Amino acid sequence: MKENLSIQFMVTRVFSLLILSAITFSVCASEKLEIPKGPGGKPDLNGVWQVLNTANYNLEAHSASASLAMVEGPVVPIPHPSIVALGTVGSVPAGLGVVEGGTIPYKRGALKQRDENKKNWIDRDPEIKCYLPGVPRATYMNFPFQIFHSEKAIFFAYEYAGAVRNIYLEDPGPAPVDSWMGQSWGYWEDNTLVIEVTGFNDQTWFDRSGNFHSDQLKVIEKYTLINNHTMNYEATIEDEKVFTKPWKISMTLYKRVGNDAQLQQFKCVEFVEELFYGQWRGN
Repeated sequence: MKENLSIQFMVTRVFSLLILSAITFSVCASEKLEIPKGPGGKPDLNGVWQVLNTANYNLEAHSASASLAMVEGPVVPIPHPSIVALGTVGSVPAGLGVVEGGTIPYKRGALKQRDENKKNWIDRDPEIKCYLPGVPRATYMNFPFQIFHSEKAIFFAYEYAGAVRNIYLEDPGPAPVDSWMGQSWGYWEDNTLVIEVTGFNDQTWFDRSGNFHSDQLKVIEKYTLINNHTMNYEATIEDEKVFTKPWKISMTLYKRVGNDAQLQQFKCVEFVEELFYGQWRGN
């Protein structure tokens, strides 16, 4: 009798767990499918978005290190003298990488240039000088950005350096002049917003590790809403001068909610005046 009751109890418990698992799966699936609709019945991308990764340090996978800029030490490399006083603030957190396949496909000469850039990061990185970040770097810096869109217009605003992008909804043809943020043309493929960006200068980097491009860069971005709080971001990079083939990065964007769902000002030009002009300052 006791054995029968024990078996019955176990069967009932297993059955209950199976039902609970089915309900949980159903709820998760329904939440994933509940994509908020915006203008024109398309997914609503309006809002303030931000990444939670370390791609701005290095798009490729990397371990934690003492500094981006290292010099030869008595035994092992040590942080650059300009970084030493920052201690852990100047260190680099580890990252899993966001490059499909793991490695950026540089041409041999371009790879040498990337390594030189990384070695001289503190003197060369455009971010240090508050230059506009370019695309796709503006997306995964440690600053939020905001998307505004209607049926007639799409506009991106970035907290870093007050950068902005006005997205054309019809192909405008070749850009009249090269620029830091390029020229963007957007359109919808089902529920994915696709933006083709061309007309870049060659002054921006992809990250703090010296990954760079030429003025032949073309970026094809894809924004796909997963649910009300997350969005998948992909960017395909094309540049025949620098890379052996196109390559892709992907990551998750997270929507800010509550009182912090707004951009603050970080117009950093005034913060680098000492860097640029301090040598001419009077005593």
